Amino acid sequence: MEVRSILGPDFQVLSLADVDFHDDIPETQNTIEGNAEQKARYVFERLKMPCLADDSGLEVNALNGEPGVRSARYAGAHGNSAENIRLLLKKLEGVEDRSARFKCVLAYIDNAGDLHLFEGIVNGTLLTETRGQGGFGYDPLFVPDGHTRTFAEMADEEKNAISHRANALRKFTEFLKAKA
Repeated sequence: MEVRSILGPDFQVLSLADVDFHDDIPETQNTIEGNAEQKARYVFERLKMPCLADDSGLEVNALNGEPGVRSARYAGAHGNSAENIRLLLKKLEGVEDRSARFKCVLAYIDNAGDLHLFEGIVNGTLLTETRGQGGFGYDPLFVPDGHTRTFAEMADEEKNAISHRANALRKFTEFLKAKA
C-alpha cells in the first residue's frame, strides 16, 4: 500500500479490507476536494473511527484543468487508462503548452468528526507519447519538473518520494506529529 510505504512505521494504517469494509464508496462531487471529503465522511459515518481518504487527478493547463476530477473516467464511464491517455493526447494534438500537474487531496476525519484537508501537487510536462511500464493512469505521459523520466519509468520508491500523494501525506504526517 502506497500510503503505508510513505508514512513509514511511525503510524498504524488500516485499509478498508483490514476492517472488512467492502461498500462501494460514492464519488459524485465536482471537485477533487469534494470527492476526498465525501469518501472520508461515508466511511467515518459507518465505522465511527478516524478515516483518511484521498482523491487525485491530472490538471492540464491548456485544457483549463481537464481532466481534473474526471481523470479516472475521462474517456467515459467505462474508460480505462489507455483510452483516457488516447483522448488526452488527441485533445493536446498541436498544443505547445504541455504543462500539467497531478493534484491529490487527503481528507482526514478525526475522532471528533472534524475534517482536515491536505493538498499535494507535483508540476510537470506531458509527453506526446507514452514511456515506461510502471505506475498507473497518466504516469507514462507525465515527466515531473526537474526530471527527465516519466512517473512510469521511475521505481516506486523514487516516485513516492516526489508524487502529489507523497506531498499531501507529508503535510498530513506533520499535522499528526504536531497533535501528538
